Amino acid sequence: MRLPIQDLIEQCADSSEPPSPRRSISVTRRYFLGRGTGVSIGAMALSSLIGRALGGSLSSPSSPGLRDLPHGRPKAKSVIFLTQSGGPSQLELFDHKPGLAEWAGKELPDSVRQGQRLTTMTSNQKQLIKPGVTRFSRHGKSGATLSEWLPCMGEVADELCFIKSMRTDQINHAPAMTQFLTGHQLPGRPSMGAWISYGLGSVNRNLPDYLVLLSKLQRPSDQPLYDHYWGSGFLPSQYQGVKLRNAADPVLYLRDPNGLPRSIRRGMLDGLAELNQMRFQKTGDPEITTRIRQYEMAYRMQMSVPELTDLRNEPEEVFNLYGLDSRRPGSYAANCILARRLVERGVRFVQLFHPDWDHHSRLPSWCTARCRDTDQPSAALIKDLKRRGLLEDTLVLWGGEFGRGVAGQGQWDSPEAGRDHHPRCFTMWMAGGGVKPGLTYGATDEFSYNVAENPVHVHDLHATVLHLLGIEHERFTHRFQGLEFRLTGVEPARVVTEIVG
Repeated sequence: MRLPIQDLIEQCADSSEPPSPRRSISVTRRYFLGRGTGVSIGAMALSSLIGRALGGSLSSPSSPGLRDLPHGRPKAKSVIFLTQSGGPSQLELFDHKPGLAEWAGKELPDSVRQGQRLTTMTSNQKQLIKPGVTRFSRHGKSGATLSEWLPCMGEVADELCFIKSMRTDQINHAPAMTQFLTGHQLPGRPSMGAWISYGLGSVNRNLPDYLVLLSKLQRPSDQPLYDHYWGSGFLPSQYQGVKLRNAADPVLYLRDPNGLPRSIRRGMLDGLAELNQMRFQKTGDPEITTRIRQYEMAYRMQMSVPELTDLRNEPEEVFNLYGLDSRRPGSYAANCILARRLVERGVRFVQLFHPDWDHHSRLPSWCTARCRDTDQPSAALIKDLKRRGLLEDTLVLWGGEFGRGVAGQGQWDSPEAGRDHHPRCFTMWMAGGGVKPGLTYGATDEFSYNVAENPVHVHDLHATVLHLLGIEHERFTHRFQGLEFRLTGVEPARVVTEIVG
């Protein structure tokens, strides 16, 4: 039996005229998406993540985002968040504490610990101090102190703003990373990238506002990266991060079936748009108009994503700048190149995830391995953005969900020893996008255990990032279940104006 949908496909392929809206289509939606058109439901589901909801609060398609944003003149147009998952050790990388040598093997004083919580992994052992295992030196005109494990970062030290007084409330990975990225320790809130996508949108019509890149490690990782880290929470799902896979097909189900000409795909979408428009005129449901735009985004991504991820046109000197691993698809180095290509194309928020910074044991070998993965590519990204004139408008962040404790985990003086989680103080850095370069802000006590000067809570970090994008965090809200939610939550948060240029 010949189905009416077959007539529609043939009409789209053989005629430049749109299909008649009076044509009877007597198939179910599931049949239409699945068997009737030969298009997988996965491709349609993907497009639903990157469409933009229409409504009175939104601007026109040519200028996406909320109409009343930004509140002020932005210093940054794009964000690249180099997320180091697991908790990099500030004691080995950034926070030089030479005085700890005198405390080696001694118990951490109660006056320093102050009854602060420990994880179950170290709560039953003595808190014996393990001094940092690396040498430090000063770099650049700013005199920034960096570990010997980060030689390339030393080359761009004068472009960086180090915050050595970061703090958070959570001591375990999932709630700490969830708070670090969404402002709340429980899943269900929008991530920072989703908030920014919702508020500002993107100037690129061919790519989503928010893209996520996960590192492909050369050894198995036991550290999960949950989808809610880049989720949209209670915001419409089109604002969540779209993950580019580190595989031959960066986005699943994006390609047309073999043998389907692009002209037929175009005709099918035109016909589908007419059907949706007819339904919209009957019901007035704004989600129908949104879905039309979703299909169009997926169609454009069929061309833009392959072009984006094909690095063969990058010159040899770019690969030399980012390091040998930049030729390996899915590596942190290759993802740094993709991040630069994305902001070149106007993508608003790009987030890289590099896991395995969770060094409970074998700290000298495991931490150095992660430094080898990330040191040269991170520095290269700063250099590359600057020489292309992009660093001024691009805010780059580097950091993890918390730091590491001063006490050794296991036998403190053994090569097998590591460090446990520590939320009370840690270090991250920022660059470009209106941040003061060559600045070190905040300080910890002599044990790198508590913040001693200028504390910066993760909520303060969020407020500052929004400020650099021209958004006043207290005014940027979304009503859900009768409450006005915001990224920075209900507790006091401040813009760290001291680091803003």
